[in-house]
Amino acid sequence: MSTNEAPAKRGLLERLADGPVICAEGYLFELERRGYLQAGGFVPEVVLENPEALAQVHREFVRAGSDVVEAFTYYGHREKMRLIGKEELLEPLNRQALELAHSVADEAKEERPLVAANVCNTNIYHPGGQSDATVRRMFEEQIGWAVDGHADLVIGETFYHLGEARLALAAVRQAGLPAVITLALPAEGILADGPSAADAARVLEQDGADVVGLNCFRGPATMMPYLREIRERVSCHVAAMPVPYRTTTEHPTFFTFADGASGDAPGARPFPTALEPFLTNRYEVARFAREAYALGIHYIGICCGNAPSYTRAVAEALGRHPEASRYSPDMSKHFAFGTDPTLDKETLELAPKL
Repeated sequence: MSTNEAPAKRGLLERLADGPVICAEGYLFELERRGYLQAGGFVPEVVLENPEALAQVHREFVRAGSDVVEAFTYYGHREKMRLIGKEELLEPLNRQALELAHSVADEAKEERPLVAANVCNTNIYHPGGQSDATVRRMFEEQIGWAVDGHADLVIGETFYHLGEARLALAAVRQAGLPAVITLALPAEGILADGPSAADAARVLEQDGADVVGLNCFRGPATMMPYLREIRERVSCHVAAMPVPYRTTTEHPTFFTFADGASGDAPGARPFPTALEPFLTNRYEVARFAREAYALGIHYIGICCGNAPSYTRAVAEALGRHPEASRYSPDMSKHFAFGTDPTLDKETLELAPKL
């Protein structure tokens, strides 16, 4: 076994039993902001075209406190590759994503992060069974490459149908890997095929998921009530992975935001490229992490919109001091708001007028 295939010393369940596991997601938005991925199709071609850019995001998330390096294969499935006319790159993309994740995990100075493979919503699943075989094959081929690539676990995420989540989980279970399965809850407050989040989580637990929960679509405020219900309903570990946006009862998901200043954005919608006015701050994210952990939720992170500063805020809120904490805010030496006795007093007196 090569160096970059060496397993982590503690597995997912061992770490969850010991305390929180922090997982940084959000690669789509972060790499789009950096100019390496196209909004719209959101296909992770960066894996092959600019692998060092992706590796740098992995490094920054680990440095900020992530315990998981998630191979960037979200939307790296056969349907998305077909959509852009590059199905022949499907396998190379998936294998390269896992290699990159391992290479960054190997750089860790302390305990090696877990390397997670990823499968996600296919957007061709339909209730009733007619799409089951096609969708299951899509999951199986990606998970097969995950097994070959010595992934420590598989994250199946952003499923807005329970039926599709169950297909993904079955494929992960067949492969013998730990499974984190997270659902994306639409604005109506139930999944697209009818179940509540709590009922769906219970089904997934009974199907053998190691961790169940919610990710994406909803910000902290509109995800937390459903997380409480899930935590009460299941006995397995729970995942809490909101987007860092100020969703509300009126606008419960980031798809539903309205903003008069977004007229120049595609479709005049804030989602996905004009969401900046709705961002939470790092202290709101930290508060969410503390509240989730107090509920007994141990798998915590941020999804689309994440940045290293958010991951660091989660880590510090949960009692961690990652490498990036060396540069956590210290306002004592700020020219206008500082408390250092050597600061210029006349300038400090100007602070209320600035």
